[in-house]
Amino acid sequence: MARNKALPGPISRRLSDEVERGVGEQLASGRLSEFATKDTDVIRRNTERDNTTVLRPAFLRDAEKIIHLPFYNRLTGKTQVFSFRANDDLTRRGLHVQLVARVARDIGRALGLNLDLIEAIALGHDIGHTPFGHAGERFLNDVFHDRTGRWFFHNVQSVRVLDGLSKRNLSLQVLDGVICHNGEFEQQRFSTSDLAAFEEFDRDVVAACWEQGDEKISHLVPMTLEGCVVRISDIIAYVGKDRQDAIRAGLCTETTFDDGLGGAYNAWALSAFITDVVENSFGKDHIEMSEMLFHELARAKRENYEKIYHAGEVSGDFSHEMAWLFDGMYERVLKDLAAGDESAPVFRHHIKYCDVMLGHYGEAYDWERDLHQTCVDYIASMTDDYFMAYAEHLFPEAVELFPRREHF
Repeated sequence: MARNKALPGPISRRLSDEVERGVGEQLASGRLSEFATKDTDVIRRNTERDNTTVLRPAFLRDAEKIIHLPFYNRLTGKTQVFSFRANDDLTRRGLHVQLVARVARDIGRALGLNLDLIEAIALGHDIGHTPFGHAGERFLNDVFHDRTGRWFFHNVQSVRVLDGLSKRNLSLQVLDGVICHNGEFEQQRFSTSDLAAFEEFDRDVVAACWEQGDEKISHLVPMTLEGCVVRISDIIAYVGKDRQDAIRAGLCTETTFDDGLGGAYNAWALSAFITDVVENSFGKDHIEMSEMLFHELARAKRENYEKIYHAGEVSGDFSHEMAWLFDGMYERVLKDLAAGDESAPVFRHHIKYCDVMLGHYGEAYDWERDLHQTCVDYIASMTDDYFMAYAEHLFPEAVELFPRREHF
């Protein structure tokens, strides 16, 4: 296939001889890079639990903890981009986190990084995401911010799910990678931060994100190279895959995009971007892309926003109605919490459920401390189908708003 003028070039999708030789020698040695995070570097809140063993190294434990959470299982029922199309081959968020893990492991393996840490960050990075993708995130942020002045972002909520609602004693390195992953803010080069303790993380990172929102989040930098790899892998994993889904969904065609590759852009992007990151990062204390490939990644993402994300059904055709439903649902949940109505779904399906889960660890869900946060916890945890069912339960007229998935 001939290269379209929109693509930079010429681009080699092979490593230089020098880097290929270095990668091969490092893999043959079986040693990690001097810049990798060692299992012995793990930082936990409770140092009496979850000790490293030969069979279960520190960050492998974290990855296993994450995939066994019910919140992780719900990612299968949450929108990546398309919510109502009757096509079971379209990517859901559960597949997306696996694709990010795959891309990040490919890069991390070549760079000699800790693959267990990479996998744990990647699998957990979207666990706090809302139903209906980034549109749902925007709607929930709007109602939350209007009432509290605080900001909702899915990466911050992911840390709350892992560290607060689940209390699984995950490492600081994993939680830091999760909150710093936000792939909406691309950078050409990532150098690590000097974060080293939970006290600083809780005060200067998590609390600041709730209070300052994008002003803080857009400047976050991971404390590990593994976190940096996941962050760039997030964009690499979705930029081409979302194009394939847009074509499958009928929103775009093979000729919609300026590069001229259509759905084949995904394979091109995976090969080109992964190779470029390894080529420019091997043996270094930072993660970097070439200027040419970084500009191509940014260009492709901008084009996705213009031709896919802003045109999607939740962001476009139904945005006003969906915003109304998020607002109305939030008000009803807040009312039920204030009344202490234990027959309400927020109690039966969320609070009591979390209490049972936390009870195994001698913990309880402190839902009364901040009712607005509990509203956010509940709504963000919903799958698309649960949200629609609850919306129709609260507002019967909503049954006319949701397009039905008609296969035949």
